[in-house]
Amino acid sequence: MHIKELTIAEFDAFAYNNPLGTYYESSKYALFMAENNFEYEFIGLVDELGVIKAAALILIKKISFKYKFGYSPKGFLIDYFDTDIINIFAQKLKEYYAKRLIFIKINPEIAISEINKKTKLTNYNQNIIIRDHLKEAGFSKLKDNLYFESIFPRFNGILNLTEYDFDNLNKNTKNKIRKAEKKGLIIEKSDRNGLDILFEFIKKKKGVNEYYYKNYYNIFSKDYSSDIFLVKIDYEKYLLNSKKLYDEELIRNNELSEKLITNSNETIINKKMNSDKALLSYKNDIEIATLGLRNNKTTYLAGALTIKYKNRVNIVISGIDTKYKSYNANYFLHHELIKYYKKDYKFIDLNGLTGNFDNTNPYKGLNEFKIGFNPHIYEFIGEFDLIINPKVYKHLTKNGTLAGFFKK
Repeated sequence: MHIKELTIAEFDAFAYNNPLGTYYESSKYALFMAENNFEYEFIGLVDELGVIKAAALILIKKISFKYKFGYSPKGFLIDYFDTDIINIFAQKLKEYYAKRLIFIKINPEIAISEINKKTKLTNYNQNIIIRDHLKEAGFSKLKDNLYFESIFPRFNGILNLTEYDFDNLNKNTKNKIRKAEKKGLIIEKSDRNGLDILFEFIKKKKGVNEYYYKNYYNIFSKDYSSDIFLVKIDYEKYLLNSKKLYDEELIRNNELSEKLITNSNETIINKKMNSDKALLSYKNDIEIATLGLRNNKTTYLAGALTIKYKNRVNIVISGIDTKYKSYNANYFLHHELIKYYKKDYKFIDLNGLTGNFDNTNPYKGLNEFKIGFNPHIYEFIGEFDLIINPKVYKHLTKNGTLAGFFKK
């Protein structure tokens, strides 16, 4: 067997038909990363008959003035249970890149466990043995991240769209979606002009760059693989809903006032006070909706960028206008995305969450938000480095170069 540089057509065909294939291992992602100053190569392990036994997109970048590293995002595309193939591929890669790279980083999309959403207990599966297979082939296992310290999250919420049922969501999630609908929220599919609106919702997130996501969309939109969605207020719908709720609550409020004349117990008093608050809230909604309608106002509250590949949709990034936090636009957005893609795709990746389910977790709100949609929570195998030049790798590790580079 030998290493061969694959054509784009050869690599994309192999990747698409491989069970581990994701859009990260594609020519489009290579082009996207080229916009971020990476070189790229498509590498295959080929047998004597020319059959591709394993493949990988190798992104290449300088890690210091003198040295370069390789990175195969969500790679390699290989049978990780076939130890012979893993060992051969690892050895051939070391030989092929001996004079060019210090190491190659991988983070395969291999789920080694699923978290029970109720008990938060971890149920490991047979894939856990792959860790040993990689170590035996010369890969160095990096420390598991607790939060989002690595390139990709270690835990992801992946929703099987065939299982999605609004009625089976938890009470809090259903209430927030219903409240958003009452506020007149609607979703619209946008073109690239929507990127400027989306960017306003995500620009404060760590490491976000306007051109990064424009390149993301532009490259994947060439064959309609990327979508932009925006959530806005339909002020006419908002006004009708608010008036209806106000009228219904006013009837209830008057009934409570009548009851208080003859029976002023604490339960009725509390109900009356809550009803008064609700009336004030609905009245405020009517005023906001009326003003928005009169001024022909357009108000966007949230947005998301998605990528479609095979039978799966990935929510690359989403964000909201925090001024309208009470409108629950993020819950509405995700619910509408799920409904939109349910007909044509099997899975939607809600993106990362953490494996820490304690109340002290700074990402507790993020976890609860995503778990509220009832996804499967998978723990992935983590990051590994195939060390090609041990001496330099050790030096770069010891002097903090590697840690500093990947922290950026």
